[in-house]
Amino acid sequence: MRLFRAVMVWGLLLAVAGCASMSQQGDKLDQQQYAWSGAIRWGEVEGAANLIDPKEREKHPVTDLQLERWKHIQVTSYRDIGSDRNLEKGLAVREIDIGVMNRHTMAERTVRYRETWRWDTEGKVWWLTSGLPDLWAGQ
Repeated sequence: MRLFRAVMVWGLLLAVAGCASMSQQGDKLDQQQYAWSGAIRWGEVEGAANLIDPKEREKHPVTDLQLERWKHIQVTSYRDIGSDRNLEKGLAVREIDIGVMNRHTMAERTVRYRETWRWDTEGKVWWLTSGLPDLWAGQ
């Protein structure tokens, strides 16, 4: 009977530790997504680029042309319209509507963007894997 209780206590402790870990991982995702959306919303492209997965930054670095194009627009809204997260697999996705206004023509439009995030177990940080939103798709 004592062995059974000891096994149950250890199992309970492990379950609680796992929940706390998932909770911290979820909090870190919320923090990274908040930082990302704020950087995009306020046109801080260089700051936003720092939240992109280093592997993706290496494959697709932010170019001077991209930075210059961002100077010609103003993000007017950044709305989360749906999200899904699987903390156990270390994956998260958010569907975003971004309101964009051309500073020269004052024309406004909405662009749909899908954020994808991955959990880095070594660094204990979430990285954006989808890169900067292409606010000029089809233009």
